[in-house]
Amino acid sequence: MIEIILGLMGGLGLFLFGMKQMSDGLEKAAGAKMRSVLEFFTKTPIRGILVGTFFTAIIQSSSASTVMVVSFVNSGLMNLYQAAGVIMGANIGTTVTSQLISFNLSALAPAFIMIGVVMLMFSKKVKVQRIGEVVLGFGILFMGLSTMSSSMSVLKESPEVVEIMGSLTNHFLALLVGIAVTTVLQSSSATVGIVLLLANQGLLDIRICFFIIMGCNIGSCVSALLAALSAKPVAKRAALIHLFFNIIGTAVIYLMLTVALEPITAFIGAISGGNPGRQVANAHTLIKLTEVILLVPFTKQIVKLTGFFVKTEEKKEDGCQLQFIGEKSVFSPTTAVFDATREMERMGQLAITNLERAMNCLITLEEKEIAKVYETEKSIDYLNHEITNYLVKINQTRLPADDARSIGSLFHVVNDIERIGDHAENIADAAKSRIERQVNFSDQAKRELSEMLDRVIKITTYALDMFSTNNQEHMQEILELEDSVDEMERALQESHVQRLTQGVCTASAGMMFSDIISGLERVSDHATNIAFSLLDEDPVEQQKEQRAQAMGH
Repeated sequence: MIEIILGLMGGLGLFLFGMKQMSDGLEKAAGAKMRSVLEFFTKTPIRGILVGTFFTAIIQSSSASTVMVVSFVNSGLMNLYQAAGVIMGANIGTTVTSQLISFNLSALAPAFIMIGVVMLMFSKKVKVQRIGEVVLGFGILFMGLSTMSSSMSVLKESPEVVEIMGSLTNHFLALLVGIAVTTVLQSSSATVGIVLLLANQGLLDIRICFFIIMGCNIGSCVSALLAALSAKPVAKRAALIHLFFNIIGTAVIYLMLTVALEPITAFIGAISGGNPGRQVANAHTLIKLTEVILLVPFTKQIVKLTGFFVKTEEKKEDGCQLQFIGEKSVFSPTTAVFDATREMERMGQLAITNLERAMNCLITLEEKEIAKVYETEKSIDYLNHEITNYLVKINQTRLPADDARSIGSLFHVVNDIERIGDHAENIADAAKSRIERQVNFSDQAKRELSEMLDRVIKITTYALDMFSTNNQEHMQEILELEDSVDEMERALQESHVQRLTQGVCTASAGMMFSDIISGLERVSDHATNIAFSLLDEDPVEQQKEQRAQAMGH
């Protein structure tokens, strides 16, 4: 008996490890692409269902898909109505695993394992290695199933085991068993796989299997609920959508089975050719499909219901408080870089606002506004520190290939934004100095500073948009603005020297003016760096090379 138990435990361990290996490999290989697809193709619940079904069928885990959706909602990638559609689709997509198991591909498991190992060990390409992980996981999964099946074939010869399994006749108790096992295993696919194997060995009546499967629906919600515990209220509501959908759907199906169990059993048996494993797999698929069909019309009501349990907190803008990363975020490798980008975008907006405020202070000399500049600079420094730490943390995890390549650039971007904040502080220092030393600026100098600031703010705004959305619409304008700012800086330096020689302004005013326009020119440089940080080739360097080649000819 001990050997049988060890065989079952070993087989289950291989199954769970194989599933995780396969799911993680697919998520890493397609994480960034998955994010963009989910963002653009989930505008309606029906589209969301189709996308959720497709991706869950690929990554073979509704729990992983739902946790990912919770992280997307937390990051602002999708709203609750979009999330509801994807969650429903994920419930359908997860049935693909049981369908694959029912066809018993265990004989091919060694071949899959060998192919996966070869791809992992001998290929230097990251994408090939990711695919190797998937193939290896697929093979290990079916090797685990084979091990469990061998152990269970011995169990059916034990009268005690047959008696225990045969005693499970209470429908509600079977439902609770499904919930408990799935909660422990953290995988509804694993539970359904075990039920399928037991049915194949004749240890479980097919009618009881239906109710265990329904229990799996509710047990599969645990992963998303745990992921959302420390998340924003909107992410908690996304996890509750999953829970409410499965509870309501299970209640409806439970009632249908109670009323018409025998006709339903006969129908599933007829479409499955009398094969117990196929009956379990088909029942799993039909239960999920029926739930989705029945509940899709009530999507809005389910979303609204979550609002009664989780109140959305009022958004308070606080620079010294993280909004997209940190304790109130759901960590997911698929959204980690996106979350960091959102936080950096927010930091960039603070830097732009502070630059405008500082320049206004230089002209108006309002001391309260100067104090606000210093306060905002503290917030920018705080965000710089926290975002940098977060980037270090996620760089130590296994990110999707495209995201992993961009990490180095993100470190530079957060530094560039912080430097823009420093220049705003320098301008505030100049404003204080103007007050203390009673330095006057001519009207012409004020106009020139204002004009240069407008160009710098414009290029910085375009740069942040290009960085955060990869929108290259303003690329040429950024290049042109960068050139115009450089030219303007040279022209203004010359004009201020002329004013000095003519005695129009003082030496103190001239030095202050010179330092400010130099600072603004450097802000423009930092903005250009931000804009082109994620591009494979720097357009500025390309322009320089083209000019050099033209001069050479």
